[in-house]
Amino acid sequence: MPDLDAAYPRPEHIAPAEWAARVELAAAYRIFAHLGWEELIYNHLSLRVPGEPGHFLLNPFGLHYTEVCASNLVKVDGDGRTIGDSHWPINPAGFTFHGAIHRTVADAHCVMHVHTTPTMAVCCLEGGLSYTNFYAAQLYGKVAYHDFEGITVHADEGARILASAGAPDHCKPVLLLRNHGPVVIGQTLAQAFNLLWVLQRACEVQVASQPLGPLRAIPTPVLEGCVRDSLNFNTHFGAGQDSFDAMRRVVDRIDPSYRG
Repeated sequence: MPDLDAAYPRPEHIAPAEWAARVELAAAYRIFAHLGWEELIYNHLSLRVPGEPGHFLLNPFGLHYTEVCASNLVKVDGDGRTIGDSHWPINPAGFTFHGAIHRTVADAHCVMHVHTTPTMAVCCLEGGLSYTNFYAAQLYGKVAYHDFEGITVHADEGARILASAGAPDHCKPVLLLRNHGPVVIGQTLAQAFNLLWVLQRACEVQVASQPLGPLRAIPTPVLEGCVRDSLNFNTHFGAGQDSFDAMRRVVDRIDPSYRG
């Protein structure tokens, strides 16, 4: 594979750490499109800017995920105000809770929100996520719920979403917005991606198995062991960086233009 860093050099006006974060986040948008997790121009993945407290990167509102690249990501402050120049706005519904989470939760370096069919289906179930399959078992004790209040464009809902998640001291990394969709919070982008991937698979299996009959329960000690042993988001095992890197290589082979 050619030297992609050389093919897509960093603009001189952007610091190296910020550019690396931009490239990583743009890669995530392309990975989501590759996996079919995009939603037209909607939904949001946000990432803190390294070394710039209170500044975050977010997708330009109006672009499909396959059009997002490092240079057109929008830098905003904690209230969603654009920092520097941008030809694009951001989705006002996108930063209502993203901003609140980033501002309040110290480890919330990356926040992701999607509307995939299986995750939304589980968010619409009265019982929510069922800890009855291999993937769901890894999320035991990590999931909180927030009741549906409509489209998330009202700033005051951010505080209620935080309270539902248990922030700031006991914030769950997976928040299921009832009747809406999931939000995941990662200490790194790779960890957030893996949380979402495991949640997606858990919901796919639940939606497929529920119509077949009663779901077989998993004993609590076994669930606790699955959480302890999971490689997907445990920082001791790299928090899923290897699997994110593998998917990044996939999109590099398809179209590396996200790096520009």
